[in-house]
Order: sequence, then structure tokens, then C-alpha cells
Amino acid sequence: MTVRQSIVFNGDLGSGKSTVSVEIAKRLGLRRVSVGDLYRQMAQERQMTALQLNLHAELDQAVDGYVDQLQRDIAASGESLVMDSRLAWHFFGDALKVHMITEPGEAARRVLARPSGPAESYTSLEEAKAKLRERSESERSRFLVRYGVDKARLRNYDLVCDTTRANAEEVIEHIVAAYQGDLGADVLRDGPPLLLLDPARVYPTEDITTLRGLWDSEFVDGVAGAGDAALEPLRIGYTGEYFFVVDGHRRLSAALQSGFPLVPAQLVAEVDEPVVGGMSAVEYFTAQVRPGTVYDWEAAHGIQLPLPEHALLAGDAVLAGEPGHAG
Repeated sequence: MTVRQSIVFNGDLGSGKSTVSVEIAKRLGLRRVSVGDLYRQMAQERQMTALQLNLHAELDQAVDGYVDQLQRDIAASGESLVMDSRLAWHFFGDALKVHMITEPGEAARRVLARPSGPAESYTSLEEAKAKLRERSESERSRFLVRYGVDKARLRNYDLVCDTTRANAEEVIEHIVAAYQGDLGADVLRDGPPLLLLDPARVYPTEDITTLRGLWDSEFVDGVAGAGDAALEPLRIGYTGEYFFVVDGHRRLSAALQSGFPLVPAQLVAEVDEPVVGGMSAVEYFTAQVRPGTVYDWEAAHGIQLPLPEHALLAGDAVLAGEPGHAG
């Protein structure tokens, strides 16, 4: 990039925003501001948990008002910085807007493992998972009502990164490369967001028996040698919960066989946006992702994908542990 701009982070609780944003600020020599730290301080001052403050903020606009004005002032200053905030993407125009996601169970494990404070404390994995979900839903509802924006919509962002299996260093390297124009420049310029997905969390939409060249060793070796950054972005759909292949099964398979924790992709459609033939992303996923398709893909690549609800209800569904299920 020829113009230095800010990087603003938001995303799932437990996705690693703090760790990643702190290190990126150091590497780029930028000041870092954390709205999460500010909210935790406000919660402690009110002798509340973070969840209680979120719920209180739904009724008391002064809580968000103070933080919102702070972000508006920083954005208006023109300073290039790193901002860790759930809503900075809404206030910052000229910034790389990064949204970090992770599998909910993994997010709960991370949050449970870190030192707890008065504003955040969990006694079990299930409690952590439930409270993280409740906090996220509270924020989403509040932002929809107060600002008319949906934080869950991926097209709000320039870059979406799944940190489920990627370590902090891998995530940092990919985000810095995107910021500097060395990764996904065409997607970021012409059709953001650039998706950096965990290939083991992407669903196939074609039966593996109909796909040609998946085990072409020359192609797979070439992908492994060049690295994920050299891979042509997959074309991906998103249901609001699941990512699925629209085009790029062979590249996805090569990424899995090469052990990549991240694979670049471009968003074709999300939720109610059309994929092909007028079918929305949700409708296409429901029609194309069947139990047999998932099981065969799992078995071929040594991974496990949670079976979506519509597939569990399908007639050819089988129980985990039965033949055809990689478990």
C-alpha cells in the first residue's frame, strides 16, 4: 500500500485480537488503542462483569456514548494506529478492517485458560461457551438497534481471518502481508473481504467421487512448495455459520494435504445473497451439503466437520462412528 492507514480489529471473543493487535502495533511502530480494556475498566469501576456491563449498556446509552465519541475523535485525527474495538470498523473510513473468528469451543477453551479478572470469570468450558455467546448476541442486538449495523455481516470488513488452528505468528504474518499489499491485493481492491479460512472448517459442495485431480501429486507438491499465499483464492459462500466451497475444491484439498492452517478465499455470497441460479447462500448450502458428501470428504482428508442441522435430518444421515464417518 502506498498510503499508510490504520488497522482496526474486531471479532469473536477468544479469537486472539489482543495478542495479534499488540504484536502488529509493535512491528509496524503504531500506537495501539484497546476499547475492550476500556470496557473492562468501566465494568470493574461499576463492580460488574463484562456481560453485565453489556446488558446494562443496552439500556444506558451513556456507556456506549463515551466510547463512541472517543473512537470518532481518534478516527477524525487522521493518526495511523492499531485499534482493538468491536465497532471501530463503523467509525474508521480509511483503515484495514480486520474481523477475527474462531470455532466457539476453541474460543471458550482459550478464554477459560487465561487469567480471569473481576470482569471476566468462568468455572467451566460450557459456562464460558454460553457466556461468550450471550455477550456476543447482546452486542449484536445493541449495535443493530443503536447503529443499524450488523457486526456478523462479513461484507463490513476488508479481511476475515479464522484463528482456530493458526498460531499467533501465522495470523500476524498474513495480516501484515495483506496490510502491506503482498497478500490478496486483487480481492482487497476489487471485492473485499479477503477471507483467510481454516481449510479444515470449509464444507465441500460436490461429491468427492466427481472431482478430478484431487490427488495429483505434482499439483499438491507445487501448492505445498509455494505456500498458501501463492494459492489462487477459493470462491466461498457463507451461511452465517458455515463456510462452503463454490469453486476451488481441488485447491482446498491441496491446502488440506499440505497442512495449511489458513487458505485465501473470496466471498461470493453470504446468507441471503445469491450464489447461482437465484439460490441464496443458505439455500445452496442446504441443497448441496449432504451427509455422504461430508463423510467422504472427512475420510479422504482426515478431518472432522460438524454435520449441519439440515444434514442431520436428511434421510441418508448416519451416526458418528458408523462406516463412512471420520471420527
